[in-house]
Amino acid sequence: MNAFLEYLVKYVQLLRISDLIDILIVSVIVYYLINLIRETRAMQLVKGIIFLFIAFFLSQWLKLNALNYILGGAMQIGAFAVIVIFQPELRNLLERMGRFKVGRIIDFASDTTEDDLHRVIDSIAQAAANMSVTKTGALIVMERATRLGEYISTGTMLDANVSSGLLENIFVPNTPLHDGAVIIRNNKIVTAGCLLPLTANNNLSRDLGTRHRAAIGLSEVTDAVIIVVSEETGKISIALNGSLTRNLSRESLAKALKKIMSQKQETNEKIDKIMFWRTK
Repeated sequence: MNAFLEYLVKYVQLLRISDLIDILIVSVIVYYLINLIRETRAMQLVKGIIFLFIAFFLSQWLKLNALNYILGGAMQIGAFAVIVIFQPELRNLLERMGRFKVGRIIDFASDTTEDDLHRVIDSIAQAAANMSVTKTGALIVMERATRLGEYISTGTMLDANVSSGLLENIFVPNTPLHDGAVIIRNNKIVTAGCLLPLTANNNLSRDLGTRHRAAIGLSEVTDAVIIVVSEETGKISIALNGSLTRNLSRESLAKALKKIMSQKQETNEKIDKIMFWRTK
């Protein structure tokens, strides 16, 4: 025990500030990666890789040469197989890493205010509640830090003020734009009838239709918040960061949207202050 403590003290004494910074950075990266892959198929992949490594080193330690040779070959081939099999998960992981915080730093504020934002959210909540009663299917996207240009280009440009009446008219069945998504940027309806990517998650409930899968799909690759009204049940849902919150009322929808969107609003206000002081 004393020998171990002496070794530990000597090791600590040899540590430099750069070593501590190195350990801290690696710890943050590992923690962030675990949070990204948690509750996804990629987490099962990580568990499998850990099991394979343990089996490989155990076979080496126990001198099980044949098993060690097979596991070694499997690990070499597995590296390429992982890239092919889990390409969607790896792509999603890299996209989420790429937009981490950066989007909020470069997303300069518009002239919209908190009152404008709350007015827009109240209009969306009212429209969703009305469409819920009539079981009118709807898909509404609110852009945040990640720019949605590639999805905006698939729809019809409107550049209109947000109102519950306009949203309800867009999603009237059998009208030209009712099947796609409405995208809202800077508190205005930029476009309607947009195509969104469907989620590749096969573990979702079978009662989720195309709108819900499109909402989850977009939320997996962007930080947008997506509102869905089911035409089968009339239930209102929100998709955010790959998760779906269902059975919302008008009040709970408005409250959730104000909380989510206020995070971007606070960032924009800070940037406004920085730009103001720079121009003085």
